[in-house]
Amino acid sequence: MNNKLSERLYAITKFVARNSIVADIGTDHGQIPMYLIENNISKRVIASDISQGSLNKTINYIKELKVSDKIIARLGDGLEIIKPFEVDTVIIAGMGGLLIRDILSKDIELTNSITNFILQPMVATKELREYLYNNNFKIIDEELVLEDNKYYEIIYAKRGKDIVEKEIYYEIGKKIIEKNHPLLKSFIEYKINKQSSIIKELTGINTDKGKIRLEEIEGLISQYKEVLKIVEG
Repeated sequence: MNNKLSERLYAITKFVARNSIVADIGTDHGQIPMYLIENNISKRVIASDISQGSLNKTINYIKELKVSDKIIARLGDGLEIIKPFEVDTVIIAGMGGLLIRDILSKDIELTNSITNFILQPMVATKELREYLYNNNFKIIDEELVLEDNKYYEIIYAKRGKDIVEKEIYYEIGKKIIEKNHPLLKSFIEYKINKQSSIIKELTGINTDKGKIRLEEIEGLISQYKEVLKIVEG
């Protein structure tokens, strides 16, 4: 494993196919594009960011190693920096799930020209999955990473129809459950603890809104425990 990459970023690169042409949206300091080119995974990578300051490190790297034919730095917002069919793979990592959803939905024609979507939301993963399932995306695989005591969910999707058999698959990726991921048990326990702490906060609130929220959370914990039973056999 390349020491330059964190566990989270390395896990993202594992979904990138050989000889692909990639756009890394919100590239920050360009670590993923550098890794993909240094390891001969991608033919070409477009590294984009909305911040000039973040992009400058990538630009300096491109100049230093003379790889301007392989890594192209572009300043801009979301998918606006690419043309239809210019890339086959898009990476959108380190942003909120709602922002990722907005980026994908802004120009459907452009989004439809992309084959592979590697998405790593920092929050609102449930909402992102709901968007994907309801807008002709098929989740091919998922990965779960624990880094610095924080769980990161990585979604690999393509365009296509998919059916959600259970509500819990919005909360926890179906693929993560199916492969009984090594981190699945601790991830569910973490989620149960998180929801249980919200229940403590809601205790004593007698408003209708509070009662509805309490029922929702208790129902969610029940779903988590059902998955936990399956995991534990």
